[in-house]
Amino acid sequence: MYQGEGGATSGGAANGQAPGGPQSEYAIEAGSSLEERKTKTLKHNDTFGVFDTNADIISGPGNPEGLYHRDMRYLSHLELTLCGKRPMVLSSTVRSDNAGLSCDLTNPDIAGRDGHAPIENDRIHLRRSRFLWDDTCFELLALRNFDEQPHRLRLELKFAADFEDLFEIRGKKREKTGTRDEPKVGGMNVLFGYDGLDDKHRQTCLRFHPQPDSLTQDRAVWDIELAPYDRWRGIFTIACDGEPSDTPLDKDFFTALRKVRRNVRARRKRSTSVCTSNEILNEAVERSIADLYMLTTEMPEGPYPYAGIPWFSTVFGRDGIITALETLWMDPTIASGVLRFLADHQATECKPEADAEPGKILHELRHGEMAAVGEVPFGEYYGSVDATPLFVMLAGAYFRRTADLKTVREIWPHIQAALGWIDKYGDRDGDGFVEYDRQSDNGLSNQGWKDSEDSIFHQDGSLAQGSIALVEVQGYVYAAWLAAADLAVALGEDDMAARLRDRAGDLRRRFDEAFFDEELGTYVLALDGEKQPCRVRASNAGHALFSGIALPERAEAVSRTLMNGHSFSGWGIRTLASGQPRYNPMSYHDGSVWPHDNALIAAGFARYGFRQRAAKVFEGLFSASTAIDVKRLPELFCGFPRQKGRGPVFYPVACSPQAWAAVAPLYLIQSCLGLDFDPAGCRILFDRPMLPSFVDEIVLTNLRVGEERADIALRRSGEQVLVDVLERTGDVRVVTTS
Repeated sequence: MYQGEGGATSGGAANGQAPGGPQSEYAIEAGSSLEERKTKTLKHNDTFGVFDTNADIISGPGNPEGLYHRDMRYLSHLELTLCGKRPMVLSSTVRSDNAGLSCDLTNPDIAGRDGHAPIENDRIHLRRSRFLWDDTCFELLALRNFDEQPHRLRLELKFAADFEDLFEIRGKKREKTGTRDEPKVGGMNVLFGYDGLDDKHRQTCLRFHPQPDSLTQDRAVWDIELAPYDRWRGIFTIACDGEPSDTPLDKDFFTALRKVRRNVRARRKRSTSVCTSNEILNEAVERSIADLYMLTTEMPEGPYPYAGIPWFSTVFGRDGIITALETLWMDPTIASGVLRFLADHQATECKPEADAEPGKILHELRHGEMAAVGEVPFGEYYGSVDATPLFVMLAGAYFRRTADLKTVREIWPHIQAALGWIDKYGDRDGDGFVEYDRQSDNGLSNQGWKDSEDSIFHQDGSLAQGSIALVEVQGYVYAAWLAAADLAVALGEDDMAARLRDRAGDLRRRFDEAFFDEELGTYVLALDGEKQPCRVRASNAGHALFSGIALPERAEAVSRTLMNGHSFSGWGIRTLASGQPRYNPMSYHDGSVWPHDNALIAAGFARYGFRQRAAKVFEGLFSASTAIDVKRLPELFCGFPRQKGRGPVFYPVACSPQAWAAVAPLYLIQSCLGLDFDPAGCRILFDRPMLPSFVDEIVLTNLRVGEERADIALRRSGEQVLVDVLERTGDVRVVTTS
């Protein structure tokens, strides 16, 4: 079993049981490896699907396959057979833009029966083309007989709906569930229904065209006569909370397909595109951008990137903010959507059961039955110590990127409320550092990004107790105060800005005294409730470089420690250095490698002038991606050392795709290029740009500053990087420092 506490960083799950502590109540059961199953995923807004390589759903213990809507599984079984046998896979591919899943299948050897001739293998081609739009899964089935003989074929589709909550599928046991209706069959429709304990009725509607020769509560059957080289086509849909309809299904299918394609084009049009001299990197970058937009859900406030599939396809404050920071250079509208949404859902009162306090920023938002009735606390949950300062950091970064004062004015009361939370509730003991301590026994015990129960501990391996001050959180608070100071100046509140800058400077000095450890050569992981340092070499220290709280004279030692052989596996920086207590390369937070963690640390390296080290991190993660299906970086992978001829070791229940991991390569590109913006001066800035060893040229197209744009090529020339403006509109200028 892998520990996981609700959503956490997108969930949380450490390997095994923490010595001296119970397993998490919200553990994700690892009945099978997601990597081993090679599942295929699709998502649109609040609906996502996890399918096997046949495009089937064969659910079972520990298997998350299914069609989901708002944290509930609406279809738990979908199996296609041809003449009673499962077709063989020829190819199974999610499009590079994630717009659809295509599976090419063929028949196995089929014995003759009932007077019909046998069919040799590879005579019948079956293509399944599937996509999601709104709350519906659409599929086109296409059969073709490539034999010179006619064949009578039976195509059978079996289906079932269990309406299990996502937390139930993750392993949470329930004493009682709602009531499943008897499936209803009518015409070309089958309707499954469920009345939940939350007094909400949910239903799944399946529709078929042409009308099956036999349609029952659990299967549709077509008996098909195919002449030599003849074709047959069918369509079916699975609608979450849908109703039977008389609208021609083929019309619905192609209307939805056009909307999918328009949506893909519109999203890509607003963002910067990246093309490099390395074709494999191009594939990885294309997948990164496609995953970002697939995971992004359109909210009334704007686009919001959901954390990851399958376990965390919902709003997470921390994940959304960091994803927005990583992609701010290429698409600021994501940051705008995240800021507005989190402002609208900011806590306004104390609710201990939800770890909510006035001004605190949301951690996790769930819509499922178990959250609604309180079986899990994550309906609207605020148990993260870092989302609030990160929210202010993002607001400042967004303004520096866009000069969008209108949005800043709109969310300014929420920024002030967040600053108020830091002062009143964040610093629980008045020592000047921000700590966490859960307010409810049902909440998360650790509330930083490393939220598994055994992730914060001392040099002897004992778990830290009491109100815990994490190293990275102090950096976030420092950066938040500086960001708020910049915003205050823009709004004419100069006195407030001066106070915030003074506080940030004081925090930086006290932080260095309390957290830097000369013997370790880096910052300690945390201070416990007794103000005793957790003297552990962990990746968290790198976030002090990312936020800028590290004194310049500390940067060399910290970065060198993070890149030595104990911390850097060859694929990336481990969450915990080898040789430390509790080190386990197969754990969730105690020795694994997280792409987003590495991208933030690399940004910290670049901030302090260590671009070569940032490029080395980039090379490690890029090399890892080349050994992963569709070049997609997962939520995390194991921290075993890199070995020649081998790829990284996968973590069995890692989300893939996962938003802040997917876009890590995009942030690494920005860090290596030293890319920044001056919207007031309509300038694009490159500060000492460098190219990693595996790239000789990067072309950025549609790089925007305000309403202006530029296409820019950066090319290696000996030891230098030359910046060439290919095209520009308006008065945008490109400035390079060396």
